[in-house]
Amino acid sequence: MTDLASLLQPDRGQAAIPLHLTDKKSFDDWLKGQPERVRQATKAQGFKGEGFQLAILPGERDDWSVLLGVANRDSLSEWCLAKAAESLPEGTYKLAEGSPGPAVLGWLLGQYRFDRFKKDKQAKGPRVLLTSEPARIEETVRIAEATNLVRDLVNLPAGDLGPAELQAAAQEVADSGGVKLKVTSGKELIEEYPMIHAVGAAATVERAPRLIELEWGDQRHPRVAIVGKGVCFDTGGLDIKPSSGMRLMKKDMGGAAHALALAKLIIGANLPVRLHLLIPAVENAVSAAATRPGDILRSRQGLSVEIGNTDAEGRLILADALTRACEDKPELVIDFATLTGAARVALGPDLPALFANDDSLAADLVGGGEAVTDPVWRMPLWKAYEELFSSDVADLSNAGETPFAGSVTAALFLQKFVGDGVAWAHFDTFAWRASAKPGRPKGGDALSLRAAWQGLRQRYGGVTD
Repeated sequence: MTDLASLLQPDRGQAAIPLHLTDKKSFDDWLKGQPERVRQATKAQGFKGEGFQLAILPGERDDWSVLLGVANRDSLSEWCLAKAAESLPEGTYKLAEGSPGPAVLGWLLGQYRFDRFKKDKQAKGPRVLLTSEPARIEETVRIAEATNLVRDLVNLPAGDLGPAELQAAAQEVADSGGVKLKVTSGKELIEEYPMIHAVGAAATVERAPRLIELEWGDQRHPRVAIVGKGVCFDTGGLDIKPSSGMRLMKKDMGGAAHALALAKLIIGANLPVRLHLLIPAVENAVSAAATRPGDILRSRQGLSVEIGNTDAEGRLILADALTRACEDKPELVIDFATLTGAARVALGPDLPALFANDDSLAADLVGGGEAVTDPVWRMPLWKAYEELFSSDVADLSNAGETPFAGSVTAALFLQKFVGDGVAWAHFDTFAWRASAKPGRPKGGDALSLRAAWQGLRQRYGGVTD
């Protein structure tokens, strides 16, 4: 893994290649003041001042500098330097004028590569950015490392990341906080978390289901629970997915990846909370032990659940985990899950759906996303739709007979397992980018992580910016 801290350094006057920033409205005036060699160089490279454009500018001797197009030179975004970080050769760079501000994040994330399985890695050397805002470095590096943790875990093929490997990733987070990991499996899981067991029962012994937990922080601080859906691969069970639907199901543990990354941020920043992390980790496989459509499961909370569709398994394991989280009376619970295709139909791949039973918490999370350009969209917990997952033979069904309001009914199902008086938020996130953008390569990605972190920092860390 790249040492991200080495890519962002305080500006102490070190030698560095200048980065000149311009935008479409200022480019012509800037160009008029440049020598002929610079005007010819920009023309030859087709540079017009558009966002993410880059041109190499010749110096007077053997020196050179870089001209970068941004959307707005006076208000830099997180991503405006990301394309440069991807494209420039190894070296040390700094802005010719001003400070990069939030753009330092894109500089770091633009250098991410997932090439673990490539023979010819073709890795570039590090591109280091100097900044005149050293106080921003530590937090930016933490966020970039957490984002890359999500990317790495989601990008790993399911053959290399099962419940045991997800447990190992959680162990690393626990070690960083100096706390022990608790894992419930086997007979104890059957007795205490019957729906987690049922979803993972068809997997091999080596990929057996489990509930992974860690607790960290001062007991005097507010208790916060973070829950992540950890379906390491989802065949759909006996209601098996078609091959096109199964192709990306290595990413069905994206919720767990987000939860682990958020826990890492909380611990790394020493946020004044009492953290409880819960990850139900399973593989939804097919075998004689698989849960069948029509089966009725007992939940930890006591409600019985009829299996309307074995491919609606994520809500089952989350239900048992949410029940456990609420037993300790947390001040709030946040869960992350790659839960429904309906959320993607409604909002597309880049905009996670947010459901919350508390307006103040929802405002913190939506506002946090707006503040750090990690947008989320609040969706309704429309109570009348509870009838869509009713059952004639059990307390409720895990899947209704209608395709309507799929993300809403999934969230309403989860709400049944949230304790009274507990503020709760649920992110239905894609955890994936189907096409690359500057600083955001195709593949696994953190979508809603920074929004959640900013919301928690504002609530518990006194953040005002």
